[in-house]
Amino acid sequence: MITLKSQREIEGMRESGKILAGVHLGLRDIIKPGISAYSIEEFANDYIVSHGATPSEKGFEGYKYATCVDVNDEVAHGTPRKDLILQEGDIVKVDMTVNYKGYESDSCWSYAVGSVTQETSDLMEVTKKSLYLGIAQSIAGNRLGDIGYAIQHYTEDEHGYGDVRELCGHGIGPTMHEEPDVLHYGEPGRGLRLKNGMTITIEPMINEGTLEIVDRSLKDPNDDWIYYASADGSWSAQYEHTLAITENGPEILTSQDAAEDEKYLAWARDYLKEHNQNK
Repeated sequence: MITLKSQREIEGMRESGKILAGVHLGLRDIIKPGISAYSIEEFANDYIVSHGATPSEKGFEGYKYATCVDVNDEVAHGTPRKDLILQEGDIVKVDMTVNYKGYESDSCWSYAVGSVTQETSDLMEVTKKSLYLGIAQSIAGNRLGDIGYAIQHYTEDEHGYGDVRELCGHGIGPTMHEEPDVLHYGEPGRGLRLKNGMTITIEPMINEGTLEIVDRSLKDPNDDWIYYASADGSWSAQYEHTLAITENGPEILTSQDAAEDEKYLAWARDYLKEHNQNK
């Protein structure tokens, strides 16, 4: 069942999203060569708790941590391992969900560790732009297929990357995962019609090579967990925002920088207009 959120509920999710965004802003100073993935976990958990919120991923389906941390070819759901030391040139993705007074928010961001290659920088930028293409299509009257097609066309058809199919965005609030599934591929004009009051995540996972992913198991016998990596070992990037569909257009509830959001959304709107994808 899809629930349309009231202004009160959206305001609660906005406050939750501010806390989550604060974690990501703080990680810009924390992430550097030589730190462990677990250092990211400690910072995020402490920040969330100190702001009166709860890291929702802890305890969800047996998960033990506040964050998922994935490096290079790892796509999603990786644990913040103490023996995973970030190296110069890595790309690290940090995903987390926050509950504040019963209101959920969800966001993932990709970070360059030190100086990265041009290829890695390009992958990150294309993935980030694809997120904003999806957000720009998140207006009442459009369909889920419009979001998915915009992301797929830009990442695969224009740039030759692999747009992961097996993982997707979702509805959110008051629980972490709700209907509908928000696919990052699709056909324009197809799928569920978007309505004001819907709150969703858009979170494209884009591989430099194949779109296929494989299961990978932790080596730790005390932590029975499966996460995902690209099937061909190519590197992967991900960006995710929680947003509300409103009568004034999409509102990013996990915004880290309103000016940067508007810059990317302006680019996305121009792109969609040029490619006849906007409505």
